[in-house]
Amino acid sequence: MDYVSLAGFCLTWAGYTLFARKKAKTAWCLASSMQWYRVEWMLRMLERDMRMPDAAILGNLERVIGFFASTSILILAGLVTALSANSAAVEVLSSLPFAQPTTVQQFELKVLVLILIYIFAFFNFTWSLRQYSFANVLLGAAPLVEEDEVTREERRRYAISAAKVIDQAGHSYNYGLRCYYFSMAVMGWFVHPVLFIAGFVAVVWVLYMREFHSRTLQAILAAEGRSLDQQREK
Repeated sequence: MDYVSLAGFCLTWAGYTLFARKKAKTAWCLASSMQWYRVEWMLRMLERDMRMPDAAILGNLERVIGFFASTSILILAGLVTALSANSAAVEVLSSLPFAQPTTVQQFELKVLVLILIYIFAFFNFTWSLRQYSFANVLLGAAPLVEEDEVTREERRRYAISAAKVIDQAGHSYNYGLRCYYFSMAVMGWFVHPVLFIAGFVAVVWVLYMREFHSRTLQAILAAEGRSLDQQREK
């Protein structure tokens, strides 16, 4: 059951990632709807003389992601410490009601899975931070309002490229957050594999509903004059 549930966990996570990426090309979701606003943001940025508010927005985004990156390091430190206290942890888990009997080797496997998840989360968060730093450079190098030699088409191309960099940073941040969501499912694995399976199925359902059918998405699309029933233009 341990190996079956772990295989199902990996396939479900990878499958949902591929599904969400493909579905986002034809249907509106949080990520695709925000990209429209990012392009509009960069277009308006090019029309402003003072761009300090834009830099402040990017700084706020970086601080949030930096918090999660730092938290991932702290969680990793705790998980490594848990490996050194495996015998005591197994005794505690065995005393839980409905808990499956667990050996030290099984406990270490589960902790190692969590360690891999948070390492992956850390890499995603730090890559997101780097991409936001690239966006800051693009913001600083953006054409000024009084530069008449820069055509309207060139400004629009610049805005779309800058928005794309921010969009990629947002995707990396989203992947890091998914690591946190799926790690919550792994916590159920320490009690019983069935609880583990129920956990990652519930996580996928929550992610799907939030990304494709949430009220937040409806409000974002309503501001654009769109609705969930409309297909996204490729």
